[in-house]
Amino acid sequence: MSHIIHRSLRQVPPLAAGGEGITLVDTNGKTYIDASSGAAVSSLGHGHPDVIAAMHRQIDRCAYAHTAFFTTDVAEQLAARLVEGGPEDMGGVYFVSGGSEAMETALKLARQYWVEMGEPQRTRFLARRQSYHGNTLGVLGVGGNEWRKRAFAPLLKDALRVSACYEYRGRADGVSVDDYTAGLLDELETTILRAGPENIIAFVAEPVVGATGGAIPPTPGYFQGVREICDRHRILLIADEVMCGMGRTGTMYAIEQDGVAPDIVAVAKGLGAGYQPIGAVLAHKAIVECLRSRSGMFQHGHTYIGHPVAAAAALAVQQVIERDDLLARVRSRGAVLRRMLGDVFGVHEHVGDIRGRGLLLALEFVRDRETKEPFAPERKLHAAIKAKAMARGLLVYPMGGTIDGQHGDHVLLAPPFIATPADLSEIVSRLSDAVEAALST
Repeated sequence: MSHIIHRSLRQVPPLAAGGEGITLVDTNGKTYIDASSGAAVSSLGHGHPDVIAAMHRQIDRCAYAHTAFFTTDVAEQLAARLVEGGPEDMGGVYFVSGGSEAMETALKLARQYWVEMGEPQRTRFLARRQSYHGNTLGVLGVGGNEWRKRAFAPLLKDALRVSACYEYRGRADGVSVDDYTAGLLDELETTILRAGPENIIAFVAEPVVGATGGAIPPTPGYFQGVREICDRHRILLIADEVMCGMGRTGTMYAIEQDGVAPDIVAVAKGLGAGYQPIGAVLAHKAIVECLRSRSGMFQHGHTYIGHPVAAAAALAVQQVIERDDLLARVRSRGAVLRRMLGDVFGVHEHVGDIRGRGLLLALEFVRDRETKEPFAPERKLHAAIKAKAMARGLLVYPMGGTIDGQHGDHVLLAPPFIATPADLSEIVSRLSDAVEAALST
C-alpha cells in the first residue's frame, strides 16, 4: 500500500526504475517510449550526461543558498542567458520552482507594477475561455477550465472572459480565417471597453494552448492584433509559455513565431527539462525599472527561488539545445511527425483535427467527423487511449473536456527533441494500435 496521495487514489502507478534517451523503464523491466516527455517536460530525454554532470558539479560547489542572503554564479548566468535570448526588451528574470508558481508570480508582478504606477484600481485580469494557467488558487481563477475550477470556485477571483482562438471549433463554414480572427479581436476590444481598460491589469494567454485544448495554435495575425489592442488600452500582455516555451514549438519562445513580444512571459517545464524543478518569469525592462525606482523591491518570494542546482540543470539544458542545434531539429522532426500522423490518422473517421507546432502536436477525437460531434464524456475515450498506449509501452498525454471542460477528447504528443525519425514512426504505430483498441471497447 502506498502512503502517497497519488493522482488517482484508486490505483498505484508503476514504479519507475530509470530512463535513458526517450525511454523509461519500470521495476518489472518493462520499457515505455516517452512520447509526451511526461507533461512536455523532458525535452532532452532521460539520463542526459551533460545535464547530470552539471548538477553534480554544482552540488559539490554549493547545493543551496537562500536568496535573502546570496545570489550564485550559475543563477546569474542563467538569467543573463534568458534575457539575452528572450523576447525584445526583457529586463529581468525571477526564478521559481514550476509552472503554477511562475504564473502566480507573473500575476503578482503585473499587479504590483500598476500599483507602483499609481493605478491601484486595476484589479481585473482578462483571459480566454477553456484556458489553463496553473493549479494554485490565483491562476486557477484566471484560467477558464470549468472542470478544474468547479470545486474551488467560492475561493477564486474570476477573470474577465473572451473566446479562445480555437479555429477547428470556432470558425464557421464560409467564414475566412481573417474574418474569424477579426471577430475574436473585436470581442477582445469590446470586452475591454465594457469593463473599462483602466480597471484591467493584463491579458493572459498561452501562445500555443497546451494540455487543456491540445496544442491549439493561434490563427495568423491573432497575437499581433492582441498586442495592438493591449498597447492601445495600456494593458499588459502576459504570455504563458509554461508548456509551449523553451523550444517545444521550434523557437525558444513560442510567441516569437507570431512576431510580437509580451510584457511578461512565464516558462517552466522545458526550462529544466525535468532534471530539476524550475520555472522563470521574464519581465519587460520598463516593469523592472518601475519597481527598482519606486519601492525598490518585488513583494514576493519563495524558499527555493534561484536554487543553484536547479539553475545549473537549466543552464546545461539551454547549452545543450544551442550546441546540438536542437531548435532546428524540433522544426524538422515536428514536420516529420506531423506528416506521419497525417498518413495514419488524416482520414480516420474518428480523428477530427491534427494540430500544433514543432514537437507539440495533438489529435482531437470525434464521434462523427462531418459534424465534429464529440464522444460522450462518460466514455472517457482519452483515458482509454492512455491505458491502451501504456499497455503497449507508450506514454501519451491525454485530456478530456477539450471543448468546454466536459465534452471532447484529445491526445497530446510532445516527444523529446532528440527523437529520431525511427522513434517517431514507432510512436505513431503504437498510438494507432492503442486508438483502435480504445475505440473497439
